[in-house]
Amino acid sequence: MDCASRLLALLLLFRFSIFCEAFYHSPNEGSLVVRNISKMPESNFGREGFSHITIAGAVLHGMKEVELWLQTFTPGSRTPIHRHSCEEVFVVLKGRGTLMLASSSHKYPGTPQEYPIYANSTFAIPVNDPHQIWNNDEHEDLQMLVVISRPPVKVFIYNDWSMPHTAARLKFPFYWDQEVLHEPKDEL
Repeated sequence: MDCASRLLALLLLFRFSIFCEAFYHSPNEGSLVVRNISKMPESNFGREGFSHITIAGAVLHGMKEVELWLQTFTPGSRTPIHRHSCEEVFVVLKGRGTLMLASSSHKYPGTPQEYPIYANSTFAIPVNDPHQIWNNDEHEDLQMLVVISRPPVKVFIYNDWSMPHTAARLKFPFYWDQEVLHEPKDEL
């Protein structure tokens, strides 16, 4: 990763940690402003080839408007086809893969457009557009910083790209929120 990318990642982490008033604090985690990511809770939530760390979160840290994650996908792993009612921005830190993106303006997603993603690239997902991210590199992990708006969000999961939007399965709370979030969020 070049110096500009590292600086951008550190700036994002610093900005989010300053605005997070309810961070938990322990001697292993560092101060409220600067925390050690390698000491933060990490899990795959039963999903092979996946790792998730909530760096700044709504449920865990009291964030109200945004959430920041560090996600890593091993070679060949991918997200489910899904959509959600929030904006999502990705910064690819290392690796390469494919973003598959379809529109929510039809009755079903249809054939998605494919976009190559790679280290030092960034992309945004429009609200409610079905998408999927694949690590199609045979040797290297795909690692990304992910920023979402309006956390925690309701996620709708598709079996395939021809499934009607109305048939997508609701998953709420999502994996990283389910142990601590028990009340449905009003999404007005």
